[in-house]
Amino acid sequence: MLSAQEALPAAPVVDPAATSTVEAADAPAAAEAPASGLDPALYTPMKPTPGIGMPVDGGVDFQQQFSETGETAHWINNAILIPMMVGVSLLVLGLLFWVVFRFRRGANPEPSKTTHNTFIEIIWTVIPVLILVVIAVPSISLLARQFEPAPEDALTVKVTGYQWYWGYSYPDNGDFEVISNMLSEEEAAARGEPHQLAADNRMVIPVGKPVKLLITAADVIHSFAIPSAWFKLDAVPGRINEKVLQIDREGVYYGQCSELCGARHGFMPITVEVLSQEKFDNWVRANGGTVKGEAAEPAAAAVTAVNETTTETAPADAAAATN
Repeated sequence: MLSAQEALPAAPVVDPAATSTVEAADAPAAAEAPASGLDPALYTPMKPTPGIGMPVDGGVDFQQQFSETGETAHWINNAILIPMMVGVSLLVLGLLFWVVFRFRRGANPEPSKTTHNTFIEIIWTVIPVLILVVIAVPSISLLARQFEPAPEDALTVKVTGYQWYWGYSYPDNGDFEVISNMLSEEEAAARGEPHQLAADNRMVIPVGKPVKLLITAADVIHSFAIPSAWFKLDAVPGRINEKVLQIDREGVYYGQCSELCGARHGFMPITVEVLSQEKFDNWVRANGGTVKGEAAEPAAAAVTAVNETTTETAPADAAAATN
């Protein structure tokens, strides 16, 4: 069975004799190039911030959230669900101790023959209903918000899960694709990134802007998940699932495939780099893509020039026809 790296297209063969001189001249520059292999004048991979966008040792809570839906979900968990769970558990425990003490054999030699109590039955029916309503109102609102359609001007990124790596295509920017494989432990350490979470090429998006992710798979079911953005959606072969991702702080955010997908399921990490719009545009250029608006401007200028020429020559043609 081929590994993800072996399954990639082979590099073109180049004559060593023809390139030896060029390689010698470019050796210092190559040594300084970033791990991404892209032009450092346009893009250099951002270093992650420890504890941000990644799991932490001894953590008992969700990861810190950097999206609006994530912050809301985190608040619902900490402000509503946990207090309710603790309160109900303490109430049931207290009732249990009270029943054990109050209705023990020594205090009740003649046990009660009561079989029904209408008031108690109403109480233990109404209270759980109220609890479920309190939980349901914010939960349904959060669920609906997560599947709102993306605005028309949102950046589109197509995410494809492969066995066992990810591909990120940018149809709005020339439709180039970035292939993302897990770094080895040595490579991750050299780049200052966590092992088994770092990838050689990242999915890059602009900060604070909605991104429409079109998620699918090429072989089996995968799942694209970024815990610190409260994002998870299955990648299903033959189907495109859509969801909006928006991260409101620049940085590097890690995730992993969250659907058992084969022998190397645990080795296909997700690395998302969030940059300013200017830096994102430079990253697109470094990958040979096109920035929105740049391709349209020359065409618009050409149309304007043609219109001006037509406007100038029309009176002259009319005068010639009259004479």
